[in-house]
Amino acid sequence: MREITGRHVLIFTVLAFGIIIGVNLLLAVQAVRTFPGLEVKNTYVASQTFDADRAAQLALGWEVSAEYADGLLAVTVTKEGQPAPDVADLTALVGWATSTHDDVVPDFSRNNATFTAPLDLVPGNWNIRLKATSSDGSEFKQRVVLHVKASGAG
Repeated sequence: MREITGRHVLIFTVLAFGIIIGVNLLLAVQAVRTFPGLEVKNTYVASQTFDADRAAQLALGWEVSAEYADGLLAVTVTKEGQPAPDVADLTALVGWATSTHDDVVPDFSRNNATFTAPLDLVPGNWNIRLKATSSDGSEFKQRVVLHVKASGAG
């Protein structure tokens, strides 16, 4: 058996830390490349009307839920447990929580309080960035988390 020298220990240490640093750099580059992290373009401008926008949205009293089954996305807007009567318009951006690669804007059709759209979603965690407008012009924004399960999963 060969003797372990200081040179061997140095080479092993440099290689071990080189691998760790290399993997960390690769993961950091991939993270930045696949998720921009941008919520709003200018946070200062967005903050100027935040409190008034929030108060108007809370005054609507809307509650939103989303379900996905058999290739159909269903978004339901209710007020005090009843269909929200004053939803004038609803749009959404559906995408992965960690990437913008598969983002899609579904074409919703309305049936009372439920807005439905045919959509092909693979299993995983999806975000629905919902924007709706009431009949009085108040804007409603909400991010709804949707967990799509594999077919046959309980």
